[in-house]
Amino acid sequence: MWQDAKALNATASGIFALTVLASIAAGVWWVAQRPMFNLRTIRIETIGQDELKHVNHLTLRSNALGRIKGNFFTTNLDAVRQAFESVPWVRRATVRREWPDQLIVALEEHEALGTWGEDGKLLSTKGDVFTANLAEAEEDHTLPEFDGPEGSEKEVLSRYDELRTWFAPLKLVPESLSLSGRYAWTVRLNNGMSVALGREQTSTTLKERVDRLMGIYPQLVEHLPNIETIDMRYQNGLALSATGLKIPAEGAKPKPIVKKKIQ
Repeated sequence: MWQDAKALNATASGIFALTVLASIAAGVWWVAQRPMFNLRTIRIETIGQDELKHVNHLTLRSNALGRIKGNFFTTNLDAVRQAFESVPWVRRATVRREWPDQLIVALEEHEALGTWGEDGKLLSTKGDVFTANLAEAEEDHTLPEFDGPEGSEKEVLSRYDELRTWFAPLKLVPESLSLSGRYAWTVRLNNGMSVALGREQTSTTLKERVDRLMGIYPQLVEHLPNIETIDMRYQNGLALSATGLKIPAEGAKPKPIVKKKIQ
């Protein structure tokens, strides 16, 4: 090799190139560490909202800002995004750099629709379950209650929207909706009445049962104004109670106090 001038030149050129690259990298690193690139501003914007209702500077400082490391060049944007998404009420965050010393963080806030389950969690209008201060969520009005198996959140939300529409002609509003482990539906309305709708045997089962109830309801309340429970799981009728008896568990044969056949 030592007698091969061509190989020696190639080796020398390679070493020189590596030296230049190392020098450039060191120079870039040195420049990137200069104080002028320290993060001086983190600007908060919103995603699809006029303003943030529950997220404020105090919650951001205590939950996210202290976790940001590095400067304009070295900070990990994905880690910054995760830090902001860990803040209560934050649904989604995006992060970008703005020359020479700023980060722009855009936040989307959860909008609570109701409570979920018995653990103090909340269900958003997009069907996301999240944890936040329940008192804050109920500042404007009492929230409806939802429950269901894990993974059923969006299905429960969709069914709630349908039930609101179906019961609207009678000025009845769902205040609670639950889906059991056997996928049976129960809804409680704003008049205190609980309605067992059962399982969906077909895509129209629940709508048909609600329609049957809607057709007979005015006559029922005329004679029984204090109805507590109605069981719509009968094929051609219903069972109701005005004495506090509980609706039988799904799969058990109902024991009605009053049973009326629908013609």
